[in-house]
Amino acid sequence: MTIDDPARPETPEAPPSEAAPTAAATPQRPGTWSALRPLVLRLHFYAGVLVAPFLLVAAASGLLYALSFPAEKVVYAHELEVPVGETTLPLSQQVNIARKVNPNGTVTAVWPGAEPGATTRVLMADPDVPEETSLAVFVNPYTGDVRGQLPSYGGSGALPLRTWIDGLHRDLHLGDLGRNYSELAASWLWVIALGGLLLWLGRRRANRRALFVPEGGPASRRRTLSWHGSVGLWAVTGLVLLSATGLTWSRYAGENIGAVQDGLGGATPTLTATVGGAAGGSSEHEGHGGSHTGSGATAQGPDIGLDRALAAAREAGIDSPRISVVLPADGKGYVVKETDTQFPLQLDSVAVNPADGAVLDRLAFADYPLLAKLTRIGIDAHTGVFLGLFNQLALAALALALILLILWGYRMWWLRRPGRPAARGAWRRVPVTLLLPLAAGAALVAWFVPLLGLSLLLFLVADLALGVASRLRARSRTS
Repeated sequence: MTIDDPARPETPEAPPSEAAPTAAATPQRPGTWSALRPLVLRLHFYAGVLVAPFLLVAAASGLLYALSFPAEKVVYAHELEVPVGETTLPLSQQVNIARKVNPNGTVTAVWPGAEPGATTRVLMADPDVPEETSLAVFVNPYTGDVRGQLPSYGGSGALPLRTWIDGLHRDLHLGDLGRNYSELAASWLWVIALGGLLLWLGRRRANRRALFVPEGGPASRRRTLSWHGSVGLWAVTGLVLLSATGLTWSRYAGENIGAVQDGLGGATPTLTATVGGAAGGSSEHEGHGGSHTGSGATAQGPDIGLDRALAAAREAGIDSPRISVVLPADGKGYVVKETDTQFPLQLDSVAVNPADGAVLDRLAFADYPLLAKLTRIGIDAHTGVFLGLFNQLALAALALALILLILWGYRMWWLRRPGRPAARGAWRRVPVTLLLPLAAGAALVAWFVPLLGLSLLLFLVADLALGVASRLRARSRTS
């Protein structure tokens, strides 16, 4: 948004801001904003310069992830698509076919094809695939032919290409250590975006059009500044939402967010799938390690079979074509879940007793607490499965916008050198009545978002050290 140097005169080649385009300079104005602006400016500049490399990696990998959805359909078309036939085989028969192909795997769940021409995905627990990953056997529902076997990850069923890109975006394939990079980027993204928005909106310009539309003309720092600010204004809402939703399942801040959500009564409800009515089943259970035999009985007793269990769930109101059927395991019944994240959402779930087909429990998405609904929608939107292709294109556009904003910001910084965004000690200009609430709010946010607080502390220590070194050099020159 904007990175200004109030100490430097404005020229066409060296405009006053590095994060928000403007056609005219903003004179110093008395009041709260004129006192607060240098502090916001300094924070925006240094955070932008120092955190931008992490944001650039997150944005580039996020762009690849958004594009991996359509790419997956092309790369794995043989496994995912078949010619449409006249009749489909019973699910239980398709499962038995998959089991014969991989007798060492344990069937845990089945995803019937959601539209004509889609294969059935039979998920298996298999020792040869990574933890939290299933082996998916793709079965032609019309002929019973097996189209292939691939590792399948997560509730969205990411196949190897998307899984690899997702790991790159999430943790750079470095495990828990790598997750710190993405959490740091998400922690600062909203701060940088909102700080730039304040700086941009606080400027005086010749007309309102300059607020939204980049300036034309020959290549210059002024035009780069204009593009940086106007594109940032259009993207700021999406960037803040990406930051917020990314933090919801981050390593440290995510725990605090979850605790607050639970404390406010917004915890995601669970489905009771345990036979006998005992609590503890979950609608998110994927059935890993199950012992279903598929032959009319489980290790726990008689079984009505997959087809009759699905029919019972349909009668109980599970009417979406996009479903996941989790097979019984560990004393639990069948769990049939709607998985349609298109609008209107169909995310209800039902537990069915394998002995007699009775409904053990039903959980409707409409009954979720508001916070649980918002969390689910936010995560689905962040991961590209909410609203389908539109969602994925929006994510790609936001990622591209963030990449351009970072590159424009670095270009303006390079062209400005050796100028400074604001003099040290900007906090001294802020009235105490405003400074104290700001400090308290910053401390609260720093505690709630730990990587933001830790990195902010490091910034402050480094800035103080540079200030001390500068004063010592000045004294040595005058002595």
